[in-house]
Amino acid sequence: MKLWINNNSKEKSVAAANKLRSKLLDAGLILDRRDPQLVISVGGDGTLLSTFHAYAAHLDKVKFLALHTGHLGFYSDWTDTEIDELANRIIECQDNIPSTSYPLLDVMVENKEGSLFHGIAINETVVRRLSSLTMKTRVDLDREFFESFRGDGLCFATPTGSTAYSKSIGGALIHPKISVFQMIEIASINNRVYRTISSPIIIPHNQQVDLYPQTADDYVISCDGITTKLKNVKKITIKLNYQRAQFAQYRHRHFWTRVETAFLGQDEQK
Repeated sequence: MKLWINNNSKEKSVAAANKLRSKLLDAGLILDRRDPQLVISVGGDGTLLSTFHAYAAHLDKVKFLALHTGHLGFYSDWTDTEIDELANRIIECQDNIPSTSYPLLDVMVENKEGSLFHGIAINETVVRRLSSLTMKTRVDLDREFFESFRGDGLCFATPTGSTAYSKSIGGALIHPKISVFQMIEIASINNRVYRTISSPIIIPHNQQVDLYPQTADDYVISCDGITTKLKNVKKITIKLNYQRAQFAQYRHRHFWTRVETAFLGQDEQK
């Protein structure tokens, strides 16, 4: 089996990646950066996001795996104290990698000259302005007018991204087995002209959100923290991508257990 291991530069991550790499090479597995079947991220959730985007054009043939070198991340079932067990599982299942899949956001921006920007996100997409001025936009849901928004911006999150930035601005926690995404308002303003729902909205897999922002030259869109400046924006469409991110699942860890461990810490209280 062909694989690649990507790690951040922290000493603990480098050591873990080297140990795992050595064990897998000794078992006859092949390192192949260009055309891997399995891509392993060693570090934190930030390393996983950068690893995902490096291989986002190969979602039809790549499975991802995260080994966390800090506290357990939301994409990781493994820590650096479990490298021996993980290596054995990878070696045993190299001919048939067990996996689960997660929804992805699909982002399309059309400017007034007709050119397009296409983005993808596994966590969230945020539309806002660089200046301190508020963003003003028409919001259509399922191709029908829904609201006139004015505020700091709009965040769109996948179920796996619901535990990240969107949670900090009042988004709902959504189990990743549900094929939906959500829209969360960032500091919305309500008056007689601009009226918003002021609540997270859960959107099904077969519907989309269309934004028609008022003219401004400082719009930016961020997909998992990768920011792109926009000019002459005519329309922004957000929906679920037809593809899903495939993650190797050599063992199962309950999603709500991850939530409890990360935010409540009740394991430590017992």
